[in-house]
Amino acid sequence: MRNKQMIAMLLAGGQGSRLGLLTRVNAKPAVPFGGRYRIIDFPLSNCTNSGIDTVGVLTQYQPLELNSYIGSGASWDLDLSGGGVFVLPPYVQGSEGRWYSGTANAIYQNLGFIEQYDPEYVLILSGDHIYKMDYSRMLASHIQNKADITIAVRPVPWEDAPSFGIMNTREDGRIFEFEEKPAQPKSNLASMGVYIFTFDKLKQYLVADNADPKSKNDFGKNIIPNMLKDDMRLYAYAFEGYWKDVGTIMSLWEAHMDLLKNPPEVDLNDARWPVYAKSPIMPPHFIGENGHVENSMVTEGCEIYGSVKGSVLSAGVVIEEGAVVEDSVIMPLSTVKAGAVVKRSIIAENAVIGAGCRVGADKGGIALVGDDTVLPDGYTVKAGAQVNNETLEEAK
Repeated sequence: MRNKQMIAMLLAGGQGSRLGLLTRVNAKPAVPFGGRYRIIDFPLSNCTNSGIDTVGVLTQYQPLELNSYIGSGASWDLDLSGGGVFVLPPYVQGSEGRWYSGTANAIYQNLGFIEQYDPEYVLILSGDHIYKMDYSRMLASHIQNKADITIAVRPVPWEDAPSFGIMNTREDGRIFEFEEKPAQPKSNLASMGVYIFTFDKLKQYLVADNADPKSKNDFGKNIIPNMLKDDMRLYAYAFEGYWKDVGTIMSLWEAHMDLLKNPPEVDLNDARWPVYAKSPIMPPHFIGENGHVENSMVTEGCEIYGSVKGSVLSAGVVIEEGAVVEDSVIMPLSTVKAGAVVKRSIIAENAVIGAGCRVGADKGGIALVGDDTVLPDGYTVKAGAQVNNETLEEAK
């Protein structure tokens, strides 16, 4: 195949255990977001909008729905004969075959895929962040600095810095120290998990890392520290836009509420940088005579006969008459029956909130109702609680 200047490798195999019931049967990147999207739509759309036409999606945990969703890549204009989007699960090859043992090992196992495009540079992404970013600008910075690796960073509140990989840089942006979740950080420049490598350097360090039996096979724990130790050229690329790691129930809920601010933290209506997604192909939403919607996002196929305020409703949601939904996220094809009240909650796909139920509260943690769960009429889910059909059965 012809040489590509840069291809992308998107790490989408994470279990996302902090998302609780939402990732019991789904990989985190496949979790619905923003009414008509899934989390993986954001990095895939960034690639398309940045002119990157070849993307490898590395799956592992619960890949079925993610594989089905990506399909041929046509939704992101990535169904190309000379490139496209490719789902890359772990594979067994002789006695060395194994599951991905870390982020670096995931890329190492797919060196053959990368080499067939003979790229000069490789962009490595995480599949579980909400942001809009032009990777071509980051590549231009990488080339200008003659970097071996460029790491996208953004300032975080100082109190949050111990939760991130922190970059300490010189005035020209060159990284001289990397601290993985430091107790007393020296800066608040956090890694976004977005890397551009010069490919020959990436291959060199991946091969060496794979040969090290003591390695955790991780970019943050092994590859980046080893490159620093060898005095490679590591540079930070400062990103100033919206970026959210939606790895917890609270952060996922907060990211949805950010969509409802005026102006929104991340603009889904920006025609200059569209977020592409697989269309649910449903009829227009319908608001009944007694239906009321205020400061909310309502996707196609929804039927609203009750009251919805400050909430995000995905495709095919039904809110029956007398039901109240406030400050909540209702995922695809779920129903809130008559007289039920849902506040500060996330209702997963295909759930049914029975008549007269009370889910969540005006304050406290975010309540979560899992996929396919059917709450009996009059059932109460307290703030911060998580329930599904199994826990309902156990509670009998």
